[in-house]
Amino acid sequence: MTKRTVLAITGADRVDFLQGLVTNDVTRANGGIVYAALLTPQGKFIADFFVIGRPDTLLIDVDSSVAPTLFQRLSMYRLRADVQITEAALIVSRGTGPRPTGALDDPRHTALGWRHYGDTDISDGTTDWKAIEVANLIPTTGVDLTPDTYILEANFEAIHGVDFKKGCFVGQEIVARMKHKATLKKGLRRVSIDGDAATGDAIMSGDKPAGTLHSVHGKQGIAYLRFDRTDTMKTQKASLHLAD
Repeated sequence: MTKRTVLAITGADRVDFLQGLVTNDVTRANGGIVYAALLTPQGKFIADFFVIGRPDTLLIDVDSSVAPTLFQRLSMYRLRADVQITEAALIVSRGTGPRPTGALDDPRHTALGWRHYGDTDISDGTTDWKAIEVANLIPTTGVDLTPDTYILEANFEAIHGVDFKKGCFVGQEIVARMKHKATLKKGLRRVSIDGDAATGDAIMSGDKPAGTLHSVHGKQGIAYLRFDRTDTMKTQKASLHLAD
């Protein structure tokens, strides 16, 4: 499992503060967990994370590679709000077996099991997370989710990462426009791989660029594709086919 950082948001304004920034409805994290993202005003990805509601605290479970950027952005938006942001000394555990006491179901997909926040690592240690993520089109931070990503192209609606009824959030206008006024012409899709291929490989359809291969597990992968160029897809050493 990738390294995770847990931030703690406290203060009387913590819920309203985060609610006005992130893509999902923070109020639904009261005693539970939601999956969300922080975007730029232009609607592009900064960080994805889980929000966990505990008494007097909102926890944010985020990939450690983007945690400093997320901390900086949240601090920038804090202004005069009664909000404090600190790093919590909690360990993130994951598993797909019986759910331990205090664990929460991963809100993205039932195949992703549970998440737990505590003083010790109780992960099951045997789950092939990449296989599950590729099979269920779950994007990975830093691989499928990068600063160029628009979240609707990255399957965010299907994995319960955005709420269009919650009200304003940073980048909402762009996301809403993509949702209601446009047909997506690009996005992530599962592909089967015949040959040798790796993350970052360019995908061609004939002599035209068709996309880029992102997450790879065995002979399956997640690719960012132009949907009008998926009939014949090849990388330098492999041919690809839509898996759905």
